[in-house]
Amino acid sequence: MSVFPTKYSEIIARIDAIDPKAYAKSRNYLDGAVSRLSPYISRGVISTKFVYQRLRARGFQIYQMEKFVQELAWRDFWQKQWQHHGASINQDLKHVQQDVNAHGVPQAIIKAKTGIQAIDKAILDLYETGYMHNHMRMYLASVICNVGHFHWRIPAQWMFSHLIDGDWASNALSWQWVAGSNANKKYWANQDIPSILADYSTNPTADFDTLADDFKDNNTLMSSENQNQAVCLYTPYNLDPNWHADTQANRILLLEPNYIKRYPISSEVIRFIKDLAVENIPDIKIFIGSFEALKKEFPQSTFYTKEHPELNYAAHVIDQRDWLAAEAPYKPSFFPFWKKCLKSLKQDL
Repeated sequence: MSVFPTKYSEIIARIDAIDPKAYAKSRNYLDGAVSRLSPYISRGVISTKFVYQRLRARGFQIYQMEKFVQELAWRDFWQKQWQHHGASINQDLKHVQQDVNAHGVPQAIIKAKTGIQAIDKAILDLYETGYMHNHMRMYLASVICNVGHFHWRIPAQWMFSHLIDGDWASNALSWQWVAGSNANKKYWANQDIPSILADYSTNPTADFDTLADDFKDNNTLMSSENQNQAVCLYTPYNLDPNWHADTQANRILLLEPNYIKRYPISSEVIRFIKDLAVENIPDIKIFIGSFEALKKEFPQSTFYTKEHPELNYAAHVIDQRDWLAAEAPYKPSFFPFWKKCLKSLKQDL
């Protein structure tokens, strides 16, 4: 099995291999028993609720897997923050970040040459696999923002562009939490940083024109689809192969250049998204362009989509996501939200 397989059966096998007790004991270590499910949750292949129900079906009680379920709740919490705050998460949310001397990403970070072995290895692994352990993400953000005195926004975009589990809400708000703009204090990593961090770059962004060339032939396939049949609209955050599986529909993955220019992602991330879609969703086609342009291809069709804080298309049918605890409302901080989740889950037992 590869580091991050794209075949649905292998993803399910990964869920069924989770040991919640081992996770609780070792999750903070780089070699700990983490689930590595984040790419599939963030891309909407599986939901937090689906993972929880799969664990319950194996006989685990909440008290046996509470720490793991709490981490699932964090995923929903960040999304509800995005729903509530909208584009405001793109700026300092609660406080202006203090002690900012520069904007950009240090060249030492981009080149993985900080001289700190753990950080340099984590960056190289990020480039190779599209993944970084959560605690290393926090550590790296602390080094850049609090020790290097860089504003969080551009480094957060840089990291997001390489993450196959890219969730802008989780990413942006976690960086802000570390930098103190979404918390009452900064998160500090205890490490001396070489002065090379003073050499910083401008904003590194993905070249979407190159990415578009990879898939440009797919758009010509739209004319061969059933123009009067419904359209199930998939996005980089809704790749669930079971979603409307019984509906007779054209299945189309929409990649919007304007959205990806706002939130740049690497060609490797694009390919991961494509592979998840093509591997698991029968007869799916890829359309590069705006939602409005796609609708013109299917003027008589009913469009189905799934709710997302940013990709709010004016579709005919907008399905809600499968939240871990649908009854848990937005809360401004995590632990009140978690208490509502836990109460709801215990009531369902």
